[in-house]
Amino acid sequence: MVFSSVVFLYIFLPIMLLVYFAVPKKLKNAVMILASLIFFAWGEIRYIFIMLLLAVMDFWCGRKINQYEGNHRKQRLYLWIDVSVNLLILFFFKYADFIISNINGITGLEIPLLHIPLPIGVSFNTFQSLSYIIDVYRGTVTCEKSFYNYLTYTTLFPQIIAGPIVRYETVDEELETKKISMDNFSKGMRRFIIGLGKKVLIANQVGSLWNMIETGAYGELSFLLSWIGIIAFALQIYFDFSGYSDMAIGLANIFGMDFDENFNFPYISKSITEFWRRWHITLGSWFRDYIYIPLGGNRKGFAKQIRNILIVWFLTGAWHGASWNFILWGLYFGIILILEKTILAKALEKLPAFFRHIYSIFLILISWVIFAFEDLTKVGNYLATMFHANGTSFWNNEALYSLKNYFLIILIGIVLSTPLVKKITEKLEKKKTLPRSIFMAAIYLGILLLSTASLVSDSFNPFLYFRF
Repeated sequence: MVFSSVVFLYIFLPIMLLVYFAVPKKLKNAVMILASLIFFAWGEIRYIFIMLLLAVMDFWCGRKINQYEGNHRKQRLYLWIDVSVNLLILFFFKYADFIISNINGITGLEIPLLHIPLPIGVSFNTFQSLSYIIDVYRGTVTCEKSFYNYLTYTTLFPQIIAGPIVRYETVDEELETKKISMDNFSKGMRRFIIGLGKKVLIANQVGSLWNMIETGAYGELSFLLSWIGIIAFALQIYFDFSGYSDMAIGLANIFGMDFDENFNFPYISKSITEFWRRWHITLGSWFRDYIYIPLGGNRKGFAKQIRNILIVWFLTGAWHGASWNFILWGLYFGIILILEKTILAKALEKLPAFFRHIYSIFLILISWVIFAFEDLTKVGNYLATMFHANGTSFWNNEALYSLKNYFLIILIGIVLSTPLVKKITEKLEKKKTLPRSIFMAAIYLGILLLSTASLVSDSFNPFLYFRF
């Protein structure tokens, strides 16, 4: 993993950028397609053919829907062909073993598991394809006439691993005409370096602490250590995921494209409703626009609104992984959101902002325990320790050791999960004097060098969202 990261950053990406900027405009998409195919082949070459076949089907069904404009029966036919095949591929690779294991558990059968490796970014790729074909059917976008352009869109390697989910309408014009400029290149490089630093310098560091705690490498879990651990995981998943999104958005800027924002400092939220407006924004908007609103949203009475919320959050949990803990995690948020809409909203408004923030962080940390452990027994045991309900010690030497060694990086992570540093940086970059420009360039160069050194020296470099 370390070797792959270094090779990607310092060999593959620079060569790809040199070629991209050297070729004429009409060949830039070809370079992006080739780079994307190499990127996916690096992970699992056999799945490239599935991706290409799905791209052909999406493009063909889109053209057919456009051809039969006014004939709703035939348009629906091609919509359902495309949606069904995309979902079938997703279910087969992601959920087949989960379904088989549950059938075995219920019936006592011993159906062998398939143990099929999950294609890289299959969930993001599927949702991207579905958004395109549904928008063509709705008439909110015009179907792509060039397969060359559509293949560029559906294989965009910067974001296909961990988002953001890019809708066709976001980039349709840029597939034809890239907004390439020194300003975009500079902005993209800065954003990419920030994302890399978030991933390597923060997520990996707090992640190593969480890894030791959740695997038991630190020994017996105490009340204090359990809270330190879940705070570390909360920081890891935020800086891992938002860092990758920053890198994807930065690369898009370099290529002359704009991707939607995916995170907006979610840990400053004062309600769970606000949290989900700030966390994984493109996923939330996808479920809202393609599931919640088509089901009726809040327009068909209170009972159906509750039903729709639960369906959306069941699917949100299942999207994250083929395990009951993810489904429980999704329903946990669904129930809280229902309570906020019906009971808690007015009560929360009366509380001071500080207490609303504590309420939100407390519920978010509980949710990460459910998310982190696929074994529900481990979820129960960890929560029991967090509430000091299973007789474990209040603190132990391992807790003190982790505080001593990781307090600074946890504190840095907490500060950086607020807008404070961003506001300071924006003020410094706004007045483009030479000393300030040199100072900011030195900061970005320092982050890049520290990230490189960490990548080379540290073997712990997981990407949490690769499995989704």
